Amino acid sequence: MEKEENRKTCSTHGELSHDHCISLVPIFNHLTKEQMVEISALTHAVQFRKGETIYRAQEPSNALYIVSRGKVKIYRISDSGKDQIQRILTPGDFTGELALFSEDLHDAYAEALEDVEICMVKREDMSELLLKYPTIAMKVLSEFSRRLEASEKQSTRIATEKVETRIAMYIAEILDRYGEEGIVEMPMKRKDLASHLGTTPETISRKLLELEEAQIIEQLPGNRIHVLDLDALLLI
Repeated sequence: MEKEENRKTCSTHGELSHDHCISLVPIFNHLTKEQMVEISALTHAVQFRKGETIYRAQEPSNALYIVSRGKVKIYRISDSGKDQIQRILTPGDFTGELALFSEDLHDAYAEALEDVEICMVKREDMSELLLKYPTIAMKVLSEFSRRLEASEKQSTRIATEKVETRIAMYIAEILDRYGEEGIVEMPMKRKDLASHLGTTPETISRKLLELEEAQIIEQLPGNRIHVLDLDALLLI
């Protein structure tokens, strides 16, 4: 019920540009303009404020959620009640993809880390698009593969790598994906990053300071990091 109230509240903020939203997503942006217009017609745009829940674990998974603006946290809750961050979605990323292949329940929570704009495509509409445009299905499967690989790497790191190595590898990956001229804005705050890497915020802060003192990174305002020596970072 709360999620429905969130949607109603957010939708009053104004409709988004569906064309813009669709053009951001790798599973769609290889299509022709006419095909993207067709998909845009099936898209429903909503907005969520910072801290609002987009969906909850055990709720029906019946749509594809595409991030148009802002950041979304995907997480699970451990037996001890702590959040376990799975990934952070930024513009162009999507979630709810399991709904494309079967009627299922969400296995995690999605929360707006800041004010976000979401484009939603219903499962029935996406199923028709997958049949009509097989290249979309291939792109989705490619994303599945990427996420599975990332999840396996993350599990291995937490089990086998020391904390500073986990932090260094995470920075290097984010830099490769989002960085520009050696500078990257970290998508997670310290608390969320600590959850994601299996440590504590205090340890994250201490290790980042050690990397800075070693002149491997420089911490900048706005949760940004300037990687001064990528080779040294990769050797940690």
